[in-house]
Amino acid sequence: MAYKKTEQYDEQSTTGLIKNYREALSYLGEDPEREGLLKTPERVAKAMQYLTMGYQMDAKAIIESAKFHEEVSEMIVVKDIELYSMCEHHMLPFFGKAHIAYIPNGWITGLSKVARVVDVYARRLQVQERLTTQILEAMKESLNPVGVAVVIEAQHLCMMMRGVQKQNSVTTTSAFYGEFQKQATRSEFLKLIGSRLS
Repeated sequence: MAYKKTEQYDEQSTTGLIKNYREALSYLGEDPEREGLLKTPERVAKAMQYLTMGYQMDAKAIIESAKFHEEVSEMIVVKDIELYSMCEHHMLPFFGKAHIAYIPNGWITGLSKVARVVDVYARRLQVQERLTTQILEAMKESLNPVGVAVVIEAQHLCMMMRGVQKQNSVTTTSAFYGEFQKQATRSEFLKLIGSRLS
């Protein structure tokens, strides 16, 4: 059976992006008609729509699609969630891991939904600082938990391949709400995300 792609893209957006990327190649001194670049504007147009599909997603709806009443009062931690995003200043990628914890207040959500919330906001033009707080706010507003904690560690290509060109730099951002604003709870969370459980 022949391979067939099933991805769908907005036709108007794709057409407009193809035109603009073809022009951009010309402005960069390239020939958009040469063999290796003939399909590049279309590929980039589709890639950019995929990388920014978070604009069409609703984090709260995702959480609430698997929201369950449970009398659980212990910390729930989902760590090492891979994330890929685009810096809105240079439109270069940044990538890393998110660590999220919450203390339920009568409601929990499916563990995969926590990871999907990261994608909702990461798949947009972003800054890491805002990404961190958006994830926290979505968890807070959807579940009304006793506390939420979000830590993101990421590497930014805008720092690694241009500008200061520091290949080994890692940026860490954090946001805490409720019980996680207390030193003891925050310390427990930070210890858990720093450990390698076996």
